[in-house]
Amino acid sequence: MSSETQLLSPLRPTRRDGSSRVPDAEVAVIGAGPYGLSAAAHLKSAGVDVRILGKPMEFWADRMPAGMLLRSPRVASNISDPSASHRLDAFESANGIAPAAPIPVETFAEYGQWFHRRLISNLDQREVEAIEIFGNGFRILVNDGISFLAKRVVVAAGIGPFQQIPKVFRSLPTAQVIHCYSGFRVRAFAGKRVAVIGAGQSSLESAALLHEAGAEVEVIARIAHLRWIGQHPWLHRLGPISSMLYSRHDIGPAGISRLVAAPNLVRRVPLEWRDKIRTRAVRAAGSTWLPARLKDVNIKTGRFVAEARSLGSQVQLKLNDGSVSFVDHVILGTGYSVDISRYKFLSPAIVKQVQVFDGYPVLDSGFRSSLPGLHFLGAPAARTFGPLLYFVAGTEFSSIALTSEVLKHRLVAR
Repeated sequence: MSSETQLLSPLRPTRRDGSSRVPDAEVAVIGAGPYGLSAAAHLKSAGVDVRILGKPMEFWADRMPAGMLLRSPRVASNISDPSASHRLDAFESANGIAPAAPIPVETFAEYGQWFHRRLISNLDQREVEAIEIFGNGFRILVNDGISFLAKRVVVAAGIGPFQQIPKVFRSLPTAQVIHCYSGFRVRAFAGKRVAVIGAGQSSLESAALLHEAGAEVEVIARIAHLRWIGQHPWLHRLGPISSMLYSRHDIGPAGISRLVAAPNLVRRVPLEWRDKIRTRAVRAAGSTWLPARLKDVNIKTGRFVAEARSLGSQVQLKLNDGSVSFVDHVILGTGYSVDISRYKFLSPAIVKQVQVFDGYPVLDSGFRSSLPGLHFLGAPAARTFGPLLYFVAGTEFSSIALTSEVLKHRLVAR
């Protein structure tokens, strides 16, 4: 019997000791954040035998500081499902929650968990240890010794492994330098001196939360002046003209916003220009509700840390202008750098067969990578399909395109 015949037959997965327990899946989705949940809901609705693995909304519930607010507008914060019946407002209505804008991260995490309970009853919360090539498909090994086979694997594992730690901070003890999305407890920094590095939404909102919790905060930003999203609200009040300038997702400035909302068009733009569109649409900036919360925070723009040294219980920061700061902790709002080799569950053999550029997988229609049967959703897809894939709003496009691709190949196989 060939490997392909074995994979498609009703062979059950095996423990490493040879016993069996869990049924095979046509598609395995790795990750249970917005992209994984949405993909599983669409595939399941289309009759695809899908299995999803991961802790639901783990990053949003456990990694983001309590009290954070979503940058995206409400209309762009829905996790896509095939019938559009499990939108954010449906969750709020079902649970007696008053609609809020901006949306608290706690509400959004609860929304995703409600979405999972309503639509994906077979979510497997065990950790995936490894994914290996097996015949014309894949073997997925989970952390209790069980493995199972899937013809396709969809990686929707989020940005957690991609934290960007600038070299200057890498020698500091982990207790003194923390990425802003590492699950730190804001209140634990009350009375502490904290330097927040960065000029984007995550760093500026972290600074606001820390200040409000009683920390002595300073923000160090490389750009000359802080930027704020939506500084020209009149452009959104021009009726039909505004609709021509901005998509409902509201990602990027006038004009670019419309292009970002068409990922298949973005994919056909030459890479050099595609990168310019992507970086312009998501450049470092904060929401307009942040300046008032930061008015009493010491903000140092046009500067960066040239040297960072641990001196016992404090950190010495030497800036490029020659000034020196002494703080107790450094919080990094320095973003993420996609590199799929940092997904620990992808075996070296798989990573070697996936064509990449600067850590991002090169993708084709249906989010296909160069390794047949392996797909990537979310941030790793943004270099191909544009910045919409960095945001929850991209779940609609990605889930529909993925499901169409899976069904198309199922018909070809028949």
